[in-house]
This record gives sequence, C-alpha cells and structure tokens, in this order.
Amino acid sequence: MTEDQISFLNLLALRAGEEILKIYAEPFEVENKVDGSPVTKADAAAEEIILAGLAEKFPDIPVVAEEAVEAGKLPAAGARYFLVDPLDGTKEFLKKNGEFTVNIALIEDGRPVFGVVSAPALEEIYWGGEFRENGKTETRAFKGTIANGGISDVAPISVRTPPVDGISVLASRSHLSEETSALISRLSVAEQLNVGSSLKLCWVAAGRADFYPRLAPTMQWDIAAGDAVVRAAGGAVVLASTGEDFVYRVPENARKDDLRNPFFLAAGCRNLLRDVAPAA
Repeated sequence: MTEDQISFLNLLALRAGEEILKIYAEPFEVENKVDGSPVTKADAAAEEIILAGLAEKFPDIPVVAEEAVEAGKLPAAGARYFLVDPLDGTKEFLKKNGEFTVNIALIEDGRPVFGVVSAPALEEIYWGGEFRENGKTETRAFKGTIANGGISDVAPISVRTPPVDGISVLASRSHLSEETSALISRLSVAEQLNVGSSLKLCWVAAGRADFYPRLAPTMQWDIAAGDAVVRAAGGAVVLASTGEDFVYRVPENARKDDLRNPFFLAAGCRNLLRDVAPAA
C-alpha cells in the first residue's frame, strides 16, 4: 500500500473510534445476535463510517464487514478484499475496561498485507504491513498515540527475543477456553496477561509479550488486522493443528460460518511454536 492509502486507513480507524467513544460515554442498550454475542449501536455506527470511507477510497475492493455479514450481506470477495471488525471486544466495551479495538485489514491472496488496529479508549493505534514507495516494497510495523484527532509519538515496533527465565503469555480476558489454559500450563511461563480484543496480537507485535495461543472460536475479521501487524513486526500467526501460516479465504457462496477461524497460535519467535505446533 502507498503512504497515502495507509494514512487514509489509519484516519478512518480513528474516526470510527471517535464515534464509538461518544456512545461509550453515554447510556446505551445492548442486543444479542443470533449466536448470543452482544452488539450495541456503537458497532453499527463505527461500521457505517468505515464502509463509507472504503467505498470512497477503494471502490473496486470488496469489503467483508462483521455487522454487514450478520445482516446477510457477504460479497464475493475474490483474492483481494478488506476485512472489517468495527468494534472488536464488545464484552470489554460493556465492562468499560477500554480493551476494545477497531480493526481494518487488507487481504491479498490469503495474506493480510496491511492492518490497522485502533484502541480509542486506551489512545493507542498499531498498524503494519507492506509499504510500497518508489517502486520498492518494505514490511514495517508501527505504534502511535491517539491525540487531538490524529496520531503522535509514532515509533516502529518489532517482536522481542523471549526471556530465558520464562515467557510472557497472553490470553483472552473474556473467552479463555479450557484447551488454551491446558496448553499454557505446559509452558515455561513467567507471566500470564489476560487482555481483551485484538490488543493481544498487537502486544506480541510490540514486544510486550511473547506468545498468544487461541484455542477458542474467532472470526476472520477478529484477527486479520492484528495478524498483519504481527507479521510486519517479525512474528508469526500459524494454525495450531499444523504450524502452517494462517490463510484467509472467503469461499464462493460463503456464509458467516465459513469465515470462522481454526485455532491458531501467535508468537514473536517461531522457535516458541515448535513445542506446541507440529510443523511450526
């Protein structure tokens, strides 16, 4: 992506986050989707902003967005499409702990080539992927601070070398499964951090933690943007069953359940994956 396109997507995530915070600050109603997961008007308001922006800037690229798919609108995506989660971590939004994010990712041939993850309540934003400039393509990842409607304190991020005295492991705050807990118990862990939303992937990318196993259900739009940041920062997201790199696809005539993810592992160092994923 060009610098102009990346700046546009980052600001689009900021605008969606600003709308979410307006609703976050006031009383709001909660509804349940067909699968029982919660949804608020903040989800719809943020998605409306993102979809309008993507249609303006990238009119030829299909968009697979969570609330639109929930309403039965799942386009034929092809090899290149956007994945949008307008409010990842709705349970954290309801708990008012700030650990929710806005996720926008671009997928090309099964790979997340760019992603932006904005955490508006925490005033953090992460982005990374393939940057094309002057005929060259570089892979980079960044973190910034959200301030006054823009981004400041921008700094490159990268994964870290795992500490010799034990790794830092991330787990879901609201969706920690027995399988995930069992896997973590087999590792040499110095600390376990329970965090909401795609922040877990961003923390791996930024070197705040080493390993994030997810042996519980997720959807493509939940992880694609964070996955792009992890890969751009030098880490890996792989299938828990095989150790192969995670691949994103929208089959022909797909339905929502076709976008459900297999279990996955994210790590800053591939060596960590060898103990828990057969082919990593």
